[in-house]
Amino acid sequence: MADIESYESALGAIPGSHPYPRTSRYHDAEIGIHRQEDGTEVRYTKRRLLPPLDAQETQEHVVGAGERPDLLAQRFFGDPGQWWRIADANPVLDPEELTDEAGRVVDIPSAGGMPRGDRRV
Repeated sequence: MADIESYESALGAIPGSHPYPRTSRYHDAEIGIHRQEDGTEVRYTKRRLLPPLDAQETQEHVVGAGERPDLLAQRFFGDPGQWWRIADANPVLDPEELTDEAGRVVDIPSAGGMPRGDRRV
């Protein structure tokens, strides 16, 4: 019986393949390979270093009571799974910091190149 190949190994054999879907924050991240002492290779996603966004690429939003990053992503991008775009645009370690205090001002990146405010609901 043939051995079953791991998902990561199978993807690695396909030129240009990437383990993350296009909607993931890691889709364009570089995949590294760490070789353990026993020779086993472990794939990992390399750290993403993002350039800062300028004011023309973001709009400010004042956080209201009860808002969460996923709710803001639904409101501004139409997809709660895109919360990471807001986290990337703001200097926080934990995304929950973005909305843990009503009245905080967070930067919302423009949605897919749309003019500011066009995607607001």
